[in-house]
Amino acid sequence: MTSPDSRPSPSPDGSTTDGLLSLHGPEFAADPEGVYRRLRAYGPIAPVELSPGVPGMLVTDYDVALEILRDQVRFPRDARRWQQGIPPDCPVLPIMAYRPTCNLTDDPLRSRLREAVTDALDRVDQNALRTFVERSASRLIGRMSPLGEADLRTEYALVLPLLVFNELFGCPAELGERMVAAVREVLKWENSEEANMTLGLAVLELMALKRENPGQDVTTWLMEHPAELTDEEVAHQIVMIVGAGSELAQNLIVNTLRLLLSDERFGGGLSGGSLSVEDALDEVLWTDPPLANFGISYPVEPLDFHGVRLPADQPVVISFAAANNDPSTRAEDRAGNRAHLSWGVGPHACPAQGQARIIATVAIEKLLDGLPDMELAVPAEELTWRPGFIQRALSSLPVRFPSTPEPAPPPLAEPYPVTEAGDEDVPETPTASGAEEPSAPKAPARWWRRLANWWAGDAG
Repeated sequence: MTSPDSRPSPSPDGSTTDGLLSLHGPEFAADPEGVYRRLRAYGPIAPVELSPGVPGMLVTDYDVALEILRDQVRFPRDARRWQQGIPPDCPVLPIMAYRPTCNLTDDPLRSRLREAVTDALDRVDQNALRTFVERSASRLIGRMSPLGEADLRTEYALVLPLLVFNELFGCPAELGERMVAAVREVLKWENSEEANMTLGLAVLELMALKRENPGQDVTTWLMEHPAELTDEEVAHQIVMIVGAGSELAQNLIVNTLRLLLSDERFGGGLSGGSLSVEDALDEVLWTDPPLANFGISYPVEPLDFHGVRLPADQPVVISFAAANNDPSTRAEDRAGNRAHLSWGVGPHACPAQGQARIIATVAIEKLLDGLPDMELAVPAEELTWRPGFIQRALSSLPVRFPSTPEPAPPPLAEPYPVTEAGDEDVPETPTASGAEEPSAPKAPARWWRRLANWWAGDAG
């Protein structure tokens, strides 16, 4: 492990002084495909720098990625031995550190956690979910349409998954915003340690509310599941789902809208192009997946694997983006082909991919119906991408469209402020149970204080 005092610095071509190609910084964000092409010269797995001073191995080959994703024995997910050598202020640590979640653990714990998460998500009524997304999308579009311009990331794709999360988890609007804002801070790779604490405490507050006022929502179902998850385990499953359900759903919506607005195959009026929204979603999941590099494992001993020496306890990262576009397996026509790796494969495949696809599909279809003459406000090549090796995420997606007369606003509950959307207000959503949202207890119960101390690293 490179010490903090001798961390290599990136050169203009994106490599560090010790020759590793960097997966952090603006160079990689601007041209990840160029970096993947260079890495393929090393073979199916290549050495990279994930964060300043943090080396790893990146898998760019489709077949090799499949083999690793399906092998829990040689490629376990437990990061605890690796993270012992990582400074606590490392910006990628909150994302990569061990958590008792179904995507970061191995059997038998993985199976028990996975059962609880899958069962809770399966109880979500998909027709009700679709209806809720349609209604929420219509309200957001109604607020944008009189203005003639919008940033679809901050004013639409960022907000809509948050509203859905609040509904599914029985979460008060202010608390949901706090959680999602913390997730965004973690993925900015700045102040990530503090943001991780903010996220954890917000989740614990939600659990305290649900303990006093259980409802027909995912939080309650996790807490009451027959697998008898501990409080710590419930908290971490919620962190996992809100992280994926907010940031990654947002990026899937934005990346698909970018394709629809910039590719002539979808032209001739967005609702009348030659390819469908489902086709566009599939293409983005192949070429620009919102989770670009993850599925991280940590071999417990050195491995000679497909001609590459893998060090013990060093991250092996699956590049979903690079493996999906592996030249040796890429087909010219992939319409309708869903054999991409973007939801993961094997025992750690995303348990919420069905719900995520509903949210993204409905969000995009409603927007195309509501603003059919929408176009990019800047050339597509001028759009910028946020740094970070894990997500593939635009900084903004500015559009313009003919403004429409402002309709009479529907009756709403208390307005819900959205931090990144300027002065716009978004309606507060009802909880899944339809009951009035409870307020946090003034004096947290002993279990809440104990759990908060545990999250902060105080075992006492």
